[in-house]
Amino acid sequence: MEKRQLGKDGAHVSVIGFGAWPIGGAMGAVDEGAAISTVHAGLDHGITLIDTAQSYRGSEVIIGKALKDGRRNQVFLATKVSGDYSPDAIRRAMENSLRALQTDHVDLYQIHGWNPQYPIDESMEMMERLRQEGKTRYIGVSNFNVEQMKLAAQTASFHSLQPRYNLLDREIEEDILFYCEAGDIGILPHSPLAKGLLTGKYTPGYQFPADDERSGMPRFQGEEFRRNLAKAEKLKTIAQRRDLTLVQLAIGWQLRLSRITCVLVGAKTPEQVAEHVGGQGWQLTESELQAIEAVLAEG
Repeated sequence: MEKRQLGKDGAHVSVIGFGAWPIGGAMGAVDEGAAISTVHAGLDHGITLIDTAQSYRGSEVIIGKALKDGRRNQVFLATKVSGDYSPDAIRRAMENSLRALQTDHVDLYQIHGWNPQYPIDESMEMMERLRQEGKTRYIGVSNFNVEQMKLAAQTASFHSLQPRYNLLDREIEEDILFYCEAGDIGILPHSPLAKGLLTGKYTPGYQFPADDERSGMPRFQGEEFRRNLAKAEKLKTIAQRRDLTLVQLAIGWQLRLSRITCVLVGAKTPEQVAEHVGGQGWQLTESELQAIEAVLAEG
């Protein structure tokens, strides 16, 4: 497994990380035993970074159980405070996360999103205090734009940003990538498979179960769903020429950028983890990148 350094002077982590949103059950129920086996499969394949959050339902508890019996030291463990970013709430969230994860510290603690209700200087002061107390080794932010990162950095330095990024959602290419490169901030992209649009599993008209968050998302309905699936089919053809799956192509396409530290991919089964690992260890050619761009440029 290839590794890259997290931001300036940070830890070296696997270029593929385990995203814990799916095992929390938001994309359909997952048996706890199966979820733990999936986490273990990630570790066995060389994944060292696991990312979860306060708001990822029961995923922190599952990860805590999965890392018992000596496996905690194999992992760069990241979690996030979600929703309420007042200083007291951040501290409570950290303490609750540590109990659920069955550890005395996390490696990366992140603010899950921007909320103007809470002054960012007060939030970052508490994040830095938790770092100084040894409850986290590093600080990060998630879903921040450039202006928000600049404001956060006025109070405390941070090592990473966790933005949405995939073949269909490329907003960070406008200015965030350049800002992070200039500031030596690691990038941990979430949603690299666009919540399943880039898996090749679905066909137009597919109905997601009621317990799957996608059942209520416009992107997974009607014409927009059909259009994105059509692009995915064409991208799958490019992948097959390299004996890759569409999933592996989508992951490897992100890793073409040296500023990307670790691609966070969600999984529900050990088989999915094994496929994800195949997204690293190779590089796309210039002609393949051009073919991908041609597909994405279609209406």
